[in-house]
Amino acid sequence: MSDLPSPPSRRSFLKLGGAVGAGFALSGFRPFTAQASPARPPAADLVADAAATTLWYPAPAVESHVIEQALPIGNGRIGGLVGGDPAADYLYFTDASLWTGGQNDTVQDDGQLPYGKDDFGSFGLLAKLRLKLPSHTGVGGYRRALDLSNGLVTASYTLKGATYRREVYASHPDDVVVIRLTQQGGGSYTGSVALEATRDEKPTASGGVVSLGGTFANGLKYSTAVTAAGKGGRVSVSGTEVTFSGCSEVVIVLCGGTNYVPDAARHYLDAGADPAAVAAGKVKAAAAVAGTALLATHVKDYRRLYDRMTVDLGRSPANRRTLDSWSRIAVRYTDPGTPDPELEASYVQFGRYLTITGSRNGLPISLQGLWLNNNSPDWYSDYHTDINVEMNYWLADRAGLKECFDALADYCLAQLPAWTDTTKRLFNDPRNRFRNSSGKIAGWAVAFSTNIYGGSGWVWHPAGNAWLCNNLWDHYEYTRDKAYLAKVYPVLKGATEFWEARLVTKTVDGKDYLVSDTDWSPEQGPDAQGNTYSQELVHDLFGHFTEATQLLGRDGDYGKTITGMRDRLHMPTVSPVTGWLQEWLVPENLGEVTHRHLSPLIGFFPGDRINLDTAPPDLIEGVRNLLIARGMDTFGWGCAWRAACWARLKDADRAYQLFLTVLRPSFNNGNGTAANFFDMYSQGSYTIFQIDANLGGPAAVLEMLLYSRPGVIEFLPALPAAWADSGKVTGIGARGGFEVDLEWHRGKVTKAVVRSVGGTDTELRAGSWKQQIRLRPNQEITVTPR
Repeated sequence: MSDLPSPPSRRSFLKLGGAVGAGFALSGFRPFTAQASPARPPAADLVADAAATTLWYPAPAVESHVIEQALPIGNGRIGGLVGGDPAADYLYFTDASLWTGGQNDTVQDDGQLPYGKDDFGSFGLLAKLRLKLPSHTGVGGYRRALDLSNGLVTASYTLKGATYRREVYASHPDDVVVIRLTQQGGGSYTGSVALEATRDEKPTASGGVVSLGGTFANGLKYSTAVTAAGKGGRVSVSGTEVTFSGCSEVVIVLCGGTNYVPDAARHYLDAGADPAAVAAGKVKAAAAVAGTALLATHVKDYRRLYDRMTVDLGRSPANRRTLDSWSRIAVRYTDPGTPDPELEASYVQFGRYLTITGSRNGLPISLQGLWLNNNSPDWYSDYHTDINVEMNYWLADRAGLKECFDALADYCLAQLPAWTDTTKRLFNDPRNRFRNSSGKIAGWAVAFSTNIYGGSGWVWHPAGNAWLCNNLWDHYEYTRDKAYLAKVYPVLKGATEFWEARLVTKTVDGKDYLVSDTDWSPEQGPDAQGNTYSQELVHDLFGHFTEATQLLGRDGDYGKTITGMRDRLHMPTVSPVTGWLQEWLVPENLGEVTHRHLSPLIGFFPGDRINLDTAPPDLIEGVRNLLIARGMDTFGWGCAWRAACWARLKDADRAYQLFLTVLRPSFNNGNGTAANFFDMYSQGSYTIFQIDANLGGPAAVLEMLLYSRPGVIEFLPALPAAWADSGKVTGIGARGGFEVDLEWHRGKVTKAVVRSVGGTDTELRAGSWKQQIRLRPNQEITVTPR
């Protein structure tokens, strides 16, 4: 987009771092409404600074490069990017439901769906907050940090003999952002807080609260509110600013929201809601609580999730441990021969932080999560259904964050009525080149992009429903929660019904098979029937749906019908022309050799139909050859997907190399990791933040450490040499309903603890060692592979 700033040059980045050359009852969904305050713990149980995992910087973020340098906070519903300037700080504030657009239930002349900011819609900023402390210039000892262990952004510095500390976080229990200013040594705070509009809204003040809001053309109401409380001084409202003078401590509280509700029957809006009143009520309630108690409530809630997994990949060299985070990324790139395991472990924990702060009983993580720098994000920061939103949720269950998956499941349920209605009315439009040639229609489908109002945009994506269902089913495999499976069963069944109506009979090599009607192999090649991407996803969907009917005791006869159809699907072979797993029904390669997507490999990862245990060797070789052809360098999410595939092939060197490619520094508008660890997606003349690699990269790391599918858990399948000396990981989720702790030394597992979270039987493996186990729920076993 033309209004996106160019990212900083290599020189300006290094200056920052310093040292280097529908009526569904959605369980857990929490709309923006008034709520009771939680019980308060007496004091924050903080991980000490010396023990905390942190990203840190010796300078504030430059606002013109906010997306690459500012540090993220969030509670799953609201979020922000924090700059950290002592005298003139800022926070770019969002609510996940602040969307323009609507259901977008018309088609264009080509039978496809509109894709614009007004019809499809776009995610955008609620407001910007400005904190001014005019006397806090010329400070010393400055340090800015994202404390992953405690869920805080901090800034500290000295001024005239006093030490100042700033803590910023988004509390999930209190549903507010808190900015707490404290000091030691006799200092004080005199300054102001103001809300800055991003759409020409005008702030107002009432009852000690400053508010800013409006209403979109689609009927969405939105509002932001801020207030403050102080100690030892005076706090008041002057005009449309909150001011404070001579305070030894200041607690600033920010909140905002909309009248969005996840209910298709209400057109996703609560017309009677008053977001301004709700926001004002929440900031007043929080501001009446002591800053220590607010912090304690937040930290207790955050650590309940974060502490479930620990990641120790080994100790880094002493000279790396003293560097700030951006310098460490750059040095890792310029000195590739010296591993930095602690940096790489912190990248995994940063992905977990983004999951906790971006996905808590609300809307799921979009292309940019909760973190924006303007109101015109590329691709509207939507939900892309041909890899991106799915990759966003590869990490949650693997990383001990099962509750964070609920946002995706609840989203699918809330959108299902609208998706179903739009599909039945529009999918078989005669102008749609992907329509069902049989004329039959049932169930639901989506386009490549979806919004929060049941709307789809861009081009129809017939297999998108099956891929979303792959994620939904995987969550069941990690949890073995039948109540959850019953909840999402309508989504699985609707997608199955769509494909029952869509498949056509085609003769291939003299035999009749069921194949997908005309489709696209995302995002390349010609339209054609029976591409591997669709065939694999339908095979996956049909198998999981049939299993769900058996587990839930529903639709038994229909399940048998679908099993029969699954048995008739044409499945891919190895091309005699290329030696790759074949992407289309013809052996020739009809697309780009090094294309960013791995669409034909979806049955290998994230699927399991092709696996090292059961697949013919020539099929595995075809997978390997296709991966080699696709190459080792592309966008971050593409490298993360490749890394996970190489981990499945037990090729630790290639998997690790691709992970390091994700971690490389983003210089000169290139792909890679920014100073704040956000993954940057190159658009040639500029880069954008896209969150999928930040979540897919850590998921690939966990695939290197543990492979699981129902019936098999394999320890250290692709452990790279950089981490082989010694390490320990606790709390890895395993499909089949288990959780695993692992310790290793010199590349060998020395101890593994396996706990059941609902699973019973599985086989444990480590190299040539195998052991069959049977556990009851909540039972665990400790093994020492020989």
